[in-house]
Amino acid sequence: MDWQGQKLAEQLMQIMLLAFAGVAFATGYFIGSFQMMILIYAGGVVLTSLITVPSWPIFNRHPLKWLDSSEAEKHPKPQQSVHSSSKKKSTKK
Repeated sequence: MDWQGQKLAEQLMQIMLLAFAGVAFATGYFIGSFQMMILIYAGGVVLTSLITVPSWPIFNRHPLKWLDSSEAEKHPKPQQSVHSSSKKKSTKK
C-alpha cells in the first residue's frame, strides 16, 4: 500500500465508521432497540475492516520506485559524525 493509498484508506475508514454510527443510532432510536443499534454498528465495523485493511489494488495506484542495488551503490552513504564530548565535568566541593 502506498502513501496515497494509506491516506485514502484512513479517510474511507473514518467516513464509513461515522456513517454507520449515524445509521445505527437512528435505527436504534426509532426502533427502540439498543441491541439492534449495536448489531448494525458492529456490522459496519466488520464491513469497514474488510474494505480498508487488506491491500486492495485501489490503494496501490502510486507505487514507490525503489533504487536498484547498482544505482544505490553509485550514491555514497551519509557518514555518521562522531561528536567527542569535550564538556568539562564540574566538581562541587
